Amino acid sequence: SGLSQEAGSVEQLSLHCAEGSLEWLYPMGALRLRLAPRLPPTTAAVKGGSPRHVTACVKPTGTFRGAQLYLEREGLLELLLPEAPRPRARCFSWLPQEKVALFLQATPHPDISRRIAAFRYELRGDWLARPALPAASLTAEGACRPCNDTEILMAICTSDFVIRGSIRSVSNDAELQESIIGVSAARIHRQKFPLFQAGGRLGRPVGSIRTPLRCGVKPGPGTFLFTGWLHFGEAWLSCAPRYRDFQRIYEGAQRTRQNPCEFPVD
Repeated sequence: SGLSQEAGSVEQLSLHCAEGSLEWLYPMGALRLRLAPRLPPTTAAVKGGSPRHVTACVKPTGTFRGAQLYLEREGLLELLLPEAPRPRARCFSWLPQEKVALFLQATPHPDISRRIAAFRYELRGDWLARPALPAASLTAEGACRPCNDTEILMAICTSDFVIRGSIRSVSNDAELQESIIGVSAARIHRQKFPLFQAGGRLGRPVGSIRTPLRCGVKPGPGTFLFTGWLHFGEAWLSCAPRYRDFQRIYEGAQRTRQNPCEFPVD
């Protein structure tokens, strides 16, 4: 609670958890949140790849009031969330040796009415396959292009979900700049959380997967292998090859012993 802080004071906190939430009642002064995630040991970087980054995302609650959130990097401040922002996630990356923090600064108000500056956050190392997250910092370069063979093979090994199924519908949310793909699952190969549950035709599990609106996803026939990541409790698309194309890629990698993990193909 900001009621225990003095005006103009800055309280220092560290965020170590991979994900969590912060709620600041009656914002007063400022909070400086050091980003220090305890990341698991990583495998060697892909040959020729760029240096490993750490990624963070923040998403305000619908009641975010009384403060503004800044990214502090190398002594400079960048506004991430203004007061009363839209409920969209903002993501950014940094190198492990860089010093970054979040700076949550209270905004002055003439009255003492109850305000809450609250947001959820995620801290993690690089997504091994390309993330398709709703933030310009992560989607500016090639987020909408189809995955190549190597990315597809890595996606089936490392993604939060791997679902074989078909597209039931596509709806667009212009305000959030997101497309929501309704998927009917023929087989759930992996899902870390129950994203897809029974309820579709023929008792098939159904669920939804999100992708940036600018990718222009259209409904189409056929069976796909949907892979991706859980992002603030929602499924976000990474790679989605047609299943027959995936079979060809995987069987070719098997013959040359280049498949990074075993996967059931039928």
